[in-house]
Amino acid sequence: MNPFTVISPAYAQDASGVLSGVTQFAPLVLIFAVFYFLLIRPQQQKQKEMRGMLAELKHGDKVVTGGGILGTVQRVPVVQDKDGKQIPSNEIEVEIASNLRVTVLRETISSVIKTDRDQPAKVRR
Repeated sequence: MNPFTVISPAYAQDASGVLSGVTQFAPLVLIFAVFYFLLIRPQQQKQKEMRGMLAELKHGDKVVTGGGILGTVQRVPVVQDKDGKQIPSNEIEVEIASNLRVTVLRETISSVIKTDRDQPAKVRR
């Protein structure tokens, strides 16, 4: 005779029922919340800041391209979209040496360098 056949299946069931499902699902929700606040949200804010910086490029801004080339924005052409509105072009003309200008895509610019005239003057003592 098998001793396991005498034990009723009702004794092996959990009494809490619905609560056990929630307690099993809660760690997954907690892990997602931690990932959202530590990884996803800061990255979204950084991307939003980068898009704003690229949209505000103007003549005279010092930029660094994705390849590490330093240059000064010389021209930001304006083109018409399909509705006829004037929008900034995706291509930007950057001067990387005196009388040496290259055309780069807006997305390849990795940062804009702040110059002394953009920042308030520091008082030395």
